[in-house]
Amino acid sequence: MGSSTFSKPWRPFPEKNENILEFLNSYKPRNKDVNHLRILFMGPAGAGKSSFINSIDSVLQGRVTGRGLTDAISGKTFTKKYKTFKFSKGSQGHYSFVCNDIMGMEQKNAGIHVDDIKLALRGHVTDGYEFIPQQQLNEGDLGYRSCPSLNDRVHVLVTVVPAGLVSLLSEEVVKKLRKVRLAASEMDIPQLAILTKVDEACPKAKQDPKNIYKSKYLKEQVENFSQLLGLPVNCIFLVKNYSSENSSDDATDAPILCALKQIVVYGNDFLTHLND
Repeated sequence: MGSSTFSKPWRPFPEKNENILEFLNSYKPRNKDVNHLRILFMGPAGAGKSSFINSIDSVLQGRVTGRGLTDAISGKTFTKKYKTFKFSKGSQGHYSFVCNDIMGMEQKNAGIHVDDIKLALRGHVTDGYEFIPQQQLNEGDLGYRSCPSLNDRVHVLVTVVPAGLVSLLSEEVVKKLRKVRLAASEMDIPQLAILTKVDEACPKAKQDPKNIYKSKYLKEQVENFSQLLGLPVNCIFLVKNYSSENSSDDATDAPILCALKQIVVYGNDFLTHLND
């Protein structure tokens, strides 16, 4: 039996995390109509969306934080409200990108309504709106923004799925993900994906985060997910979220930073070319 890892990473990491941190720190959208880039995360319940937002915060703050509430027990969606997360730069204010967390997708009538995600993409959902699984948000409802600005709209869509569950996603959830992807494509919104919980899916990645992009199994999951959702392989990233750790470290930070930089670059391209 051959080795379960490649001798070299199939996707290289930057030499220094500091370079990406500097890029994120100095980033400002070039489009004058917005003061921040809005990133929306979607995916099945329990995929690790809130944990990834916490991990971004942990990397930027240089310590493990826990702002997005997560539920490790139920496996059901814990996020009920549409919530915007800003990231502090201390005395320098905030980073010029924000993350939106939404209720997870579930089977049948549970979880978020696909049309509510489409409304969020267009900026119609107000911050703090509590999603109702069986009931779609409509114009005139509390929580519906009738005249969204470019600032309220989503500028990049990120699908989050656990790496070990790619082949176990139900047909229904895949259909929902595809529907939202189609709607985002019609709006020209760039899309990426993050496969989380790589440490649970692959013993080598658990042993050392530097093995994430050396793992043959994880590369296979990226390729499978690419075919499932129609996203190019170079738009799919592998990460281990901070969950049980008490302090951050460079090896865990690196894949998170790589993913985040690409998300910001794609979103910025979208904003820059809107006026073309």
